[in-house]
Amino acid sequence: QVQLVESGGGLVQAGGSLRLSCVVSGSIFSINVMAWYRQAPGKQRELVASISGGGSTNYADSVKGRFTISRDNAKNSVYLQMNSLKPEDTGVYYCSVFSRYQYWGRGTQVTVSS
Repeated sequence: QVQLVESGGGLVQAGGSLRLSCVVSGSIFSINVMAWYRQAPGKQRELVASISGGGSTNYADSVKGRFTISRDNAKNSVYLQMNSLKPEDTGVYYCSVFSRYQYWGRGTQVTVSS
């Protein structure tokens, strides 16, 4: 059974930083893309950032220049460094990986106070 466990969320003031981590465990074949999504209250889940197996990255316009996604293939882990956080970054952040199927973590709450 594949499990994705996120950590690193919390409460931070605007302008602050957080680093999210996600560890993938279980029987999973050849992880391709790893990604972070978020869902704000009352809004749809949106893609924040993704990184391919080759290291190519993609970011939502709203986080470009502030967030950095990275991965450690040896540890089956993906990270999201979030700087210059804004109140509109508040939400539940989900880790997701694409292999034969798409797998999801349970999410970690990020709250940015103004």
